[in-house]
Amino acid sequence: DVHTIEPLSYDRAKMILRTSVLGFLLAFSLVRAQYLPNWESLDARPLPEWYDQAKFGIILHWGVYSVPSYGGGPAHGQSEWFWFDWLGRKQEWAIDFLQRNYPDGFTYPDFAPSFTAELFDPDEWADLFQMSGARYVALTSKHHEGWTNWKSPTAWNWNSVENGPHRDLVGDLATSIRSKTSIHFGLYFSQFEWFNSLFKADQAGGFKTQTYVKEVSQPQLHEIVNSYKPELIWSDGDWDAEDTYWNSTEFLAWLYNDSPVKDTVVVNDRWGKGCTCKHGGYY
Repeated sequence: DVHTIEPLSYDRAKMILRTSVLGFLLAFSLVRAQYLPNWESLDARPLPEWYDQAKFGIILHWGVYSVPSYGGGPAHGQSEWFWFDWLGRKQEWAIDFLQRNYPDGFTYPDFAPSFTAELFDPDEWADLFQMSGARYVALTSKHHEGWTNWKSPTAWNWNSVENGPHRDLVGDLATSIRSKTSIHFGLYFSQFEWFNSLFKADQAGGFKTQTYVKEVSQPQLHEIVNSYKPELIWSDGDWDAEDTYWNSTEFLAWLYNDSPVKDTVVVNDRWGKGCTCKHGGYY
C-alpha cells in the first residue's frame, strides 16, 4: 500500500514547535545546577549580580535591648549584649545600671512591654534609606536574646506581635521598602540564644544532640525565608558549634535550590565554627 504523507498545517507545526520548546525548557530546568549540601558545591555558587553592584547597605539592630539601650560605654560592651553582660558575664557596670534604675526582682523579660516602637513609621524609614543611597537594608529578625520581630510560633509571647509593639516589625518594614524603594530587603538572624534551655542542653552535651536546631533555629530560618523572602541573610551566633550542628549546608542547599529567593539571595559566612572567611556567600 502506498501511504500519502500530508504536509503539516501551519497551526499543527506551531503546536509541535511550542511543545518541543516547552519540553526543552522543562528538561533544562530539571538539569539546572542543583547545589549539594556540602561546602565544595555551595561555595561554587556565584554571587547574584545585584550584590556585586550594591556598594552600600545598612544593617539594623533592634530588639528588647533597645529599651535599656546601654552597653556600659565605649570601654565595655554593646547595648544589644546587655542581657548577657548582666547575667552571663555579670559585669559590674550592668549590675549597677539595673540597681540604680529598676526595682529589685526586675528581670530582662520585664523590658519587653516597654519596647513599644510607638514612633516606628516604616514608610518614613524606607524613604530615609532610599535617600541615603543604600542598596540593601537588613533588619534584625532575632538577636541572641531570642526575641523575634515577627510572630514566630517557636517564640511564644517573646515576639513583637504578642508582646511589646504588638505588630509585625519585619513584615511592616519589608512591605514599605518593597513598595516605596528599589532597595533589596534582608534580615539578620542569630543562630543561637544565650539562655534558651534547649540550646543550653545541646551545648552541655557537646552538641551531640540537635534539639534546639530542629525545634527552634531551623524552623525560624524557614519561616523568615518563606514569609518575608529576604534577599540577604546575615547569619550570626554560630561560633560555638560546627556547621554540622546547625545543619547549615542542608539549609543553604534548600535556600539555593528550592526557596522562593533561590536566584537572588545572598548570605554571609557565619554558618558554624571555622566558617568565617572560608565558606558562605561573601566574607
